[in-house]
Amino acid sequence: MKRDIMRQLEAWRVSKHRRPLVLCGARQVGKTYVLKELGRTGYDSCAYVNLMDESARSVFTAYDARQVLENIAVFTGVKIVPGHTLVIIDEIQEVPEALTLMKAFAEDTPDQHIAAAGSYLGLAYHAVKSFPVGKIDSLDMYPMTFMEFLQASGQDALADIVRSLDFGRAAVFEDRLERLLRRYYFVGGMPQVVGEFLDGDNDYAAARRRQQALLSDYDNDFSKYKIDVPEIDVERVRLAFRSIPSQLGRENHKFVFGHIVQGARRAQYETAIQFIVDSGLARRVYRVSKPQLPLRDYEDLSAFKLYMHDVGLLGAAMDVGARDVLLSNAVFEEYKGAMTEQYVCQQLAATGRNPYYWTSGKGTAEVNYVVQYDSRPAPLEVKAEENVHAKSLRMLCNSTGLHGYRTTMRGYREQDWLTNVPLWAVGAYFDPVNDPANIIPDEGLD
Repeated sequence: MKRDIMRQLEAWRVSKHRRPLVLCGARQVGKTYVLKELGRTGYDSCAYVNLMDESARSVFTAYDARQVLENIAVFTGVKIVPGHTLVIIDEIQEVPEALTLMKAFAEDTPDQHIAAAGSYLGLAYHAVKSFPVGKIDSLDMYPMTFMEFLQASGQDALADIVRSLDFGRAAVFEDRLERLLRRYYFVGGMPQVVGEFLDGDNDYAAARRRQQALLSDYDNDFSKYKIDVPEIDVERVRLAFRSIPSQLGRENHKFVFGHIVQGARRAQYETAIQFIVDSGLARRVYRVSKPQLPLRDYEDLSAFKLYMHDVGLLGAAMDVGARDVLLSNAVFEEYKGAMTEQYVCQQLAATGRNPYYWTSGKGTAEVNYVVQYDSRPAPLEVKAEENVHAKSLRMLCNSTGLHGYRTTMRGYREQDWLTNVPLWAVGAYFDPVNDPANIIPDEGLD
């Protein structure tokens, strides 16, 4: 599978200012795969150790960087040559000493290319005291985007058209793009799910079985950290996580602690929510009181929505059937547009955007997302199908003078106050590479 993060990994490989890399992400988003792929394509050899393996942990009994590299060479049987061998340390959160050693690698073996992979959950709680701030490079990895899903499905040319924002050519293929987007709504972007779905020649049942297995794995993971993080109430974590689909199925999707269980209060469940967010399994989208930069200065920490990290897993948790997603619009109406909002949030997060949402003071108007785009706040209204009514968005734009954005199943359209972005292009449109603020003309530069 082609992953967009490979461009960033290649840039790290050739950088003159390269430091040891830590690739972070939720479980099963493809971290190991891309690091091994980097080792295969960019180096003469690759020395791989997985610290989930008890025997592999013995290589870190020494606290000297050069000694540890020698141990890894002996353990893997790979001769480690600086600049020609990529050393991969997988599941680094399992040995906090290994994370601490990343600083020593940076200082004592700067010519050696070292990349580690770790889960958010482990790095947040297992090794928080050992994180070598300022001595490593770090990257975040997410589930596959819709563009990556198109490529995995053999639709490379179609993905290139969308990525280039060639809406004239894309209009010819709008029906196909909508069908593929609905397919992505069901399958999502977890690599194992996508792989089993495609290997089975579009096997929806296989995809759903894998999704259910992943949800079960996450549930088991919550128990794993009970010993290491005694303050975590595992049962509350489970209840909060399982409540996300029903929270998103409500009218305005705002997270309400009292909807976890009857009588639940913020003080009881805040730690559990943060634990879920730290694991990378959910994202908080805070309300902003004003759509004004910097958005963080106007966030309301008391009001947020909680989205899962993958639209396919949300559908599995909601027990949404393939037929309902592929052939009917009823599911989008029944769940108040939750799957579409989840999809958009997921695409924005993968581009590095930090989305917020806005409501008026009295709560009579709401805009689904506000992001920074073209050096300005960009209010973005999400419509599940072809509904083009956006009263709240118009009201906000009229009162602030901001340009509005709406994403629907309709094609691209530019108006004086509004840009309609097709849902299948929303990730590409808001990708930083297409952000006008990042496109600097050559004219006038030395």
